[in-house]
Amino acid sequence: MAYKILVADDEAEIRDVLRLYLEKDGYEVLESADGIEALDLFKRAKPDLAVLDIMMPGIDGYRVLRNIREESNIPVIMLSAKGSDSDKILGLDLGADDYIVKPFVPLEAVARVNSNIRRFYALGAGSSQISADRELTVGVLKLDLESCLLYRGEEPIELTSVEFRIMKLFMENPGKVFTKQQLFEQGWGESYMLSDNNVMVCISKLRAKLDCDGREYITTIRGLGYRLEKNNT
Repeated sequence: MAYKILVADDEAEIRDVLRLYLEKDGYEVLESADGIEALDLFKRAKPDLAVLDIMMPGIDGYRVLRNIREESNIPVIMLSAKGSDSDKILGLDLGADDYIVKPFVPLEAVARVNSNIRRFYALGAGSSQISADRELTVGVLKLDLESCLLYRGEEPIELTSVEFRIMKLFMENPGKVFTKQQLFEQGWGESYMLSDNNVMVCISKLRAKLDCDGREYITTIRGLGYRLEKNNT
């Protein structure tokens, strides 16, 4: 069965180009020209990945992303002419998995869709430390590799696909320190740029989700990186 990709952009030319290239790669493409229609398609058609333009009529891409994250952790790629670091960080902070700046090369956009689909829907494959019931456990934390949910005790915690990949790395190696470069390459699957703040934003989001009970699960090791504490019971 073909993966369904929601493409939401008010420019028909961009939708046409993405549909042409994505369908050539075997995807089923759902198109929307505004944010309201995009949310309706998301709820009715249950896409496997969404590509969202930021500046859309009705509801902008950031609000669409917020609504998607209330219900799902599917990969979301933001598409925008806004290429500043602050715009990218805002999108990532809201739960986006990737960011493409216009104008873009269609083949690069398809490659990013392929990468996010592959990483998200094949998570956990081939790991020698995965238990028979497809879970990783460190103290009170449990990572379900089938549902892509993190549990703190009995409480489920929704993760984006990037957050999931980073938590998976941490929980396979509790107590081990990982550099920003290692976390970035695990989470985004790209070469690390020294000026990139994505890892800091992601760690901050994870801490906000994990530390509400007063414990410190992810520790900063100054000058080195981050580690997941083994003893978090």
